[in-house]
Amino acid sequence: MTLTRNYKFRLYPNDSQDRKLQNNLAVCRWVYNKFVDSAKNGFVSRNDCNYYLTELKNQESWLYQYHSKMLQSISTQIDGAQKSLIEKSKKGYKTGTLQFCRYDDFRTFTYNQSGFKLERKGTADLLYLSKIGHIEIRQHREIPQNSNIKQVIVTKSKSGKWFACVTIDIQEPLMNIQTNSFSKGVGVDVGIKNFVYDSNGSKISNPKNLQKMLKPLKRIQRKVSRRKKGSNNRLKSILKMQKIHEKITNRRKDFQHKLSAQYAKNNDVVFVEKLQLTNMVKNHMLAQSIADASWGEFVQKLEYKCKMLVKVEPRNTTVDCSRCGNQVLKILAVRIHRCNKCNLVLDRDYNASINILKKGLNLLTRVDYTLPQELGKVTLVESAMHSLKQENATQLVGW
Repeated sequence: MTLTRNYKFRLYPNDSQDRKLQNNLAVCRWVYNKFVDSAKNGFVSRNDCNYYLTELKNQESWLYQYHSKMLQSISTQIDGAQKSLIEKSKKGYKTGTLQFCRYDDFRTFTYNQSGFKLERKGTADLLYLSKIGHIEIRQHREIPQNSNIKQVIVTKSKSGKWFACVTIDIQEPLMNIQTNSFSKGVGVDVGIKNFVYDSNGSKISNPKNLQKMLKPLKRIQRKVSRRKKGSNNRLKSILKMQKIHEKITNRRKDFQHKLSAQYAKNNDVVFVEKLQLTNMVKNHMLAQSIADASWGEFVQKLEYKCKMLVKVEPRNTTVDCSRCGNQVLKILAVRIHRCNKCNLVLDRDYNASINILKKGLNLLTRVDYTLPQELGKVTLVESAMHSLKQENATQLVGW
């Protein structure tokens, strides 16, 4: 089985290499805008863009100074952007046309299939890029020996840092799902107060990275608004603002990577809700908190880290009693689930996570599970597995 993985490393170019990287961005932006201009009269395919690129090279000989694969990758970018607009239009979204890219908005270029090489000289790791040279790279993670490097995407962050995203293909054996029995599973409910509350009773507080940095962020935003447009002082203030945004993003990613890795390591299958985030952020009272939590990114990390990730419908996971199934209506301010039928008292998020687990188990095995009467002495997964053995049902399997 072929798997695709990405590794992101920090680049440390010298002054000369920094100028070359910046020139590559400028050239790619120039070619991109040429393609956008040609697409004004209708859809242009990737082949059309490549033919036009050949004409541009004949007209502008200086384009031969730059790697050909890098320029051709812009054709793929334009083709994908147009198809994305068409798909959104079919789904009923209001779409416009491709827009010209400003000088500070184009921040990536791609070396596809060729023109790059990872090398080690002594204790230094180097990334060779055609037409640029050897750039120092901080390779903090080892790339597997049996992997095949497919492409390198070079990115400049808004704070001025350079990164290389290395895409590899690696062959891994496909595990026989008939011989690997499922033993550990967990239901995960995401929220604002607690970032996650799982069916094992564990809860992780929301770090609220944006809220913690709002005060310095608002202060620097006021400074930017007071500065004269085009002045060096305004550019310096913008750079400081971008560094704060980058710090918020890095903290959020670090937290989510560690948490998702923990769930992937300790469980064979993870159950989550199918969240409709587009509808959820329409609540303007909670939109900022929901965006700060970035539940979608967390689920995305779980998808590629877990052996198995199962998404269940969110309908009534908060309302239903996890023990007897009785519906207990409650507003958002009510944080405790109290069932009048079976007298179960739980945190509402804990109750929801157990319902998520039950729905996931029912989805996988077609067997209905009920919560043990002595909550806490036996987990729902253990109870479910015991029921499976008794009823000779099909074993849950993971890969």
